[in-house]
Amino acid sequence: MGKGMRAGKRPKTGGGGGKKGQMAQIQQMQAMQKQMETMQAELDEQEYTATAGGGVISATVTGRKELKALTIDKDVVDPDDIETLQDLVIAAVNEGVRMADEAQSDEYGKLTGGLDIPGL
Repeated sequence: MGKGMRAGKRPKTGGGGGKKGQMAQIQQMQAMQKQMETMQAELDEQEYTATAGGGVISATVTGRKELKALTIDKDVVDPDDIETLQDLVIAAVNEGVRMADEAQSDEYGKLTGGLDIPGL
């Protein structure tokens, strides 16, 4: 044990800054929350367009992950092969959602400085 220490006692580490430090931290967290709300509103309005099948299917998804537009080239419509058309639509929509997720993740990463905050 070091000089001046008793069993069960912890050394003083120089503090958390008291009430002023806590207030500053709360204000910083509130500012970050406001930034996050503004950023989320902007991301929700963004649109992401993805294609599949070499561009014969195009899906536009919003930041809210809602399908906003779907374009299907008439040449890809084959009544005898509906499964391929369905697969292409699913692929385009999923890619649009992935793009929206990636954009949101990138923006949150910039705001949080790479901290892994649960739920974001």
